[in-house]
Amino acid sequence: MEKGIAVKDIAAGAEAEGVFAVTQAAQAQSRNGPYWRLTLADASGSVEAKIWSPLSQEFTEIPVGALVWAEGRAGTYREQVQLTIEHMRLLDEAESAAVDLAALMPASPFPLDDMMDELTGLIKEEMIHPGWRKLTQSVFRDEELRAAFRVCPAAKGVHHAYAGGLLEHTLSVFRLCRRFADQYAELDRQTLLAGALFHDFGKIREFSGGIANDYTDEGRLIGHLELGVEMLAPFLAKSGLEEGLQRHLRHLILSHHGTAEFGAVRLPQTAEALALHFADNMDAKMAQCRDLFAQLPEGGWTPYQATLNRALYKGPRTPETSAGKARTKNRTAPREELLSLL
Repeated sequence: MEKGIAVKDIAAGAEAEGVFAVTQAAQAQSRNGPYWRLTLADASGSVEAKIWSPLSQEFTEIPVGALVWAEGRAGTYREQVQLTIEHMRLLDEAESAAVDLAALMPASPFPLDDMMDELTGLIKEEMIHPGWRKLTQSVFRDEELRAAFRVCPAAKGVHHAYAGGLLEHTLSVFRLCRRFADQYAELDRQTLLAGALFHDFGKIREFSGGIANDYTDEGRLIGHLELGVEMLAPFLAKSGLEEGLQRHLRHLILSHHGTAEFGAVRLPQTAEALALHFADNMDAKMAQCRDLFAQLPEGGWTPYQATLNRALYKGPRTPETSAGKARTKNRTAPREELLSLL
């Protein structure tokens, strides 16, 4: 079955039709009758859509995760493209099976196997203390956990919200923390890197993944900080790692959100916890910038972003020179070149 238009190509004022995954669906009431508020998604992004009365009354249920063929006209609402649906139907089982799911599921732009190999190599290189080495190797030798970690998204919608997003984000934070440890001798390098490796590990159980990625029940009720500590507990018990280092790792995981306002169980209270918090926050913010700026090929201002409490400006870049290119190349080890933009 043909996919039709991609979300990224839906333009205000134009007609659009294609196959999309329903990632959010809710009924509401307006002065003109009931309507549906949907989020439709494919591998290129997501778009809010509305089904107004009387068409809305043809649908008693629109399941999250369903595939639909939708036709409508795009407009704007609060500076964001929004699709008004004029015709829609749910695909049956045979039609859904004929759709290329790769066209509907956003995924990391970086090859997952390459990122996993890179991270595994860094773990082997950096984790030389027996306790840390046994802990990290035993976790990633668990085939079920390794497979789940490889494809898990890092969020529902803010940053790295796609298959492989957790792996991409973790690798980036790990690499940032290596640079921090190179710069600041007061940091315990291996403890900080263990925190980078496992800080978001609980997201494996916090998010469902798949086309209709959403919070699981335990994700909503407990959250990935506590889930991460819980998941590591049996591996820590067998690691032989000193109790003080185990306690520090738990603190890194539970504090990495920085403040209680943003979900931290404790404020960061060690140098390593502060470094991890800033590395995690920096990578998340840069991922948001990257996604927003990708929508502005000519530069200028983004729409207001509630998660950042501001609009962002994509300014002109300094012209590249041969000396600048050489300096950038020399700063980056050959094996890291593939992921140098993470």
